[in-house]
Amino acid sequence: MVKQIIWSKKAKEDKTEILRYWLNRNKSNVYPKKLNDLIKEAILWIVENPFVRRNTDYEGVYVKQVRDYFILFEETESTIYILTIWDTRQDPKKIEDIINQK
Repeated sequence: MVKQIIWSKKAKEDKTEILRYWLNRNKSNVYPKKLNDLIKEAILWIVENPFVRRNTDYEGVYVKQVRDYFILFEETESTIYILTIWDTRQDPKKIEDIINQK
């Protein structure tokens, strides 16, 4: 069964912010493009390997790491719901607010 991938508004905004940050910082689109490709590959990996996932402290929320970022997601039989893309260099206490807002 092919799973539907649904991005939350927060996850879309996070990805855009991250890619924009790297574009502005490096004055080049090379790294943002590479990072975007890595994120896409990671999500495909999640879809193709449903039993290989890393648990979090939050029930039903899983994580896949891409460089310095966590892709936090929920999964059902038919859907992968991307909650956020989290920069691991942030205060980890802020992540609880994001998970609770879902």
